[in-house]
Amino acid sequence: MAAFAGAHALEPYRLQQLYRAAVKELVPDIGAISVLPLELRERLAAEQFELESLTPVTLQHSADEQTTKGLFRLHDGSEVEAVLMEHWGGRTTVCISSQAGCAYACAFCSTGQAGFTRNLSAVEIFDQARFFARDLKARGKKITNIVFMGQGEPFANYESVMDAVALLNDPHGFGLGHRHITISTVGLVPQIERFAQAALQVNLAVSLHAPTDAQRAALMPVNRRYPLAQLMAACAAYIERTRRKIFFEYVMLAGVNDDDASARALAQLMRARLYHVNLIPYNATPDAPLRGTPEPRIRAFQRILDAAGVPTTVRTPMGRDIAAACGQLRAQTQPRANVRHAAAG
Repeated sequence: MAAFAGAHALEPYRLQQLYRAAVKELVPDIGAISVLPLELRERLAAEQFELESLTPVTLQHSADEQTTKGLFRLHDGSEVEAVLMEHWGGRTTVCISSQAGCAYACAFCSTGQAGFTRNLSAVEIFDQARFFARDLKARGKKITNIVFMGQGEPFANYESVMDAVALLNDPHGFGLGHRHITISTVGLVPQIERFAQAALQVNLAVSLHAPTDAQRAALMPVNRRYPLAQLMAACAAYIERTRRKIFFEYVMLAGVNDDDASARALAQLMRARLYHVNLIPYNATPDAPLRGTPEPRIRAFQRILDAAGVPTTVRTPMGRDIAAACGQLRAQTQPRANVRHAAAG
């Protein structure tokens, strides 16, 4: 911040005014910051200073008007998607991306099937929330929850994600409470351990999706590096240190992980008091030859977990008709060629 203030000849109090206007008041551009002198606004505009690190390319709205998916272009041409979900009852959730693409290649996820481009900066992550917060403010609403469940693996971009969390939480700025933020991970054990040490009130979600190493490795290559024994040990240590609940995400795939035996094996893994399972109906992706579990089978699976005393929720899909549901995000300019580019780099 000192370097930025020096580069633009800003006094500290002017920097605070600029920050408040952009992050708390959610002004759209420099010209709208009336607290700044006109001369300063004109000078910053002449220096091509912008409040936005991303440009909206397209916005799609679901037929039920509850879900909006945004495609955003970054300064280097990379693109990411983020999703606004307006739930009945007034709760609003924004699902944001932490990377352009993803290197973890989960079989059921469209982002991973297209490959990895790069990490996002903290501001690029934060500005996805800021964009939707401005839209909601114009309609007399505000963001109530943020989930890091968009494109990318948040814990593979740990520093930027934690900086973005700080921006989201700052009581002098955006002001979203830690307990209204959730970070999802495919199960990067060292980062789970590091996150436990941070002792934040931010929620942790773990993409599990299978109760055995053989099943999980077939769906999630990361399991070969961090098998279930290591992952569950890290989760147990996290709970021991933080006393906070962990949400386990489990996508329901027909004939893959949805039989009674899988439910019983999952129940054995979920013996800790602060574990909660979210069963996720599968959302079709272009490159995955997988089918979703029918709802009666999902409910039968859930009954086995309930009988074992495992807290369980079946997630309601939102935005399927605009490919904005869980696992469906993939930017238009994120082709398979990026896999080769990343490997060559």
